[in-house]
Amino acid sequence: MPIWKRNLIVCWFGTFVTSIGMSQIAPVLPLYIKHLGVDNAAHVAQLAGLTFGITFIMSAIFSPIWGQAADRFGRKPMLLRASFGMAIIIGCMGFTHNVYELMALRTLQGVITGFATACTALIATQTDESHAGWALGTLSTGAITGSLLGPLVGGLIAEHFGLQNVFFMTGGLLFVAFALTALFVKENFAKSAKKVRTTKEVWRALPNKSFILTMFVTFFTLTLALYSVEPIITVYMQQLSAGASHIALLSGLAFSASGLASIMAAPRLGKLSDRIGAQRVIFIALIVAGIVFIPQAFVSHPWELIALRFILGLAIAGLNPSVNILIKKMTPPEFTGRVFGITNSAGYLGIFAGSVFGGQIAAFLGIQYVFFITSALLLTNATWVYFKVYKKLNTQNQLLKEH
Repeated sequence: MPIWKRNLIVCWFGTFVTSIGMSQIAPVLPLYIKHLGVDNAAHVAQLAGLTFGITFIMSAIFSPIWGQAADRFGRKPMLLRASFGMAIIIGCMGFTHNVYELMALRTLQGVITGFATACTALIATQTDESHAGWALGTLSTGAITGSLLGPLVGGLIAEHFGLQNVFFMTGGLLFVAFALTALFVKENFAKSAKKVRTTKEVWRALPNKSFILTMFVTFFTLTLALYSVEPIITVYMQQLSAGASHIALLSGLAFSASGLASIMAAPRLGKLSDRIGAQRVIFIALIVAGIVFIPQAFVSHPWELIALRFILGLAIAGLNPSVNILIKKMTPPEFTGRVFGITNSAGYLGIFAGSVFGGQIAAFLGIQYVFFITSALLLTNATWVYFKVYKKLNTQNQLLKEH
């Protein structure tokens, strides 16, 4: 097996598990906070929101820092650091005595993360050009699917094995990811003799700044769109089901349908990016995703929503790998880790913003408006991508062909 393919398999598993580790606490957090001695319902909700969100805020802050470290010391050391650190920290959450200890560990979890950033940089730099789109597309399914299935996995473990075992079992999986990375991931990394530049210096040195900025915004919008429905999906399912049982299961299926579709479609769309150009895939995927959000506001049955969420996943599967392909092409190799770190920060902020945004829009305007406004954001982003990336790259490619 080629080294790049073996790296991809291990990185996919590690990214999948670390994404589960970031999100599996969502359905069990209020229950665990209550288990730790907080009885007031309003206080539980307040602490649950803060404890969940703090991880993603810290991840957004530290992801570029770990990206810089990956450029300086290599990507494999960052994979080992993040997987081992998260295994210990998440495992320790099962031993907490009060909510403040849990909050401190969730904060540390956000600080220590960086596995996905290092994986993306490793696969982007160690895979040959002809396989880069397929490899990055496949890798993206690990992060998307892990983050979407994480709440479902956490809920199932809590129901069948108890709340504390959510943390112990997830920590164990992360330790397996650490061991596999140590044994099987290979990296040809040449440490640069040059002084490591600050983030400001890196930004000044980057060519195509407007292209890269557009990709940051696109990745932020993508994750915001995925997570905007998280706060309202269970309530929406209750409205659609008219008292039917298994609301939690139907909600889990609706949320996870996008992840299943991404697993199926992302590698194929990554190959398509290699063939027709990532800018075309991004533009078309944004339009399709924006349109598919609209009928979700008008469904009358749970299975209609689940089907539309599946179609949305097919469209969104084309975005993540195509964004990474364009960033790789636009970024000098010595800055790859740093730029992918900033990209992942945009994603973490999108997760946090999407969860807050969806709940607030539903509370003030109604659930249907969550879908309308998210659709408008995606279509606006598509327009920006068309003028800033699609037209310019197509013009450049045409000029290259003529010469």
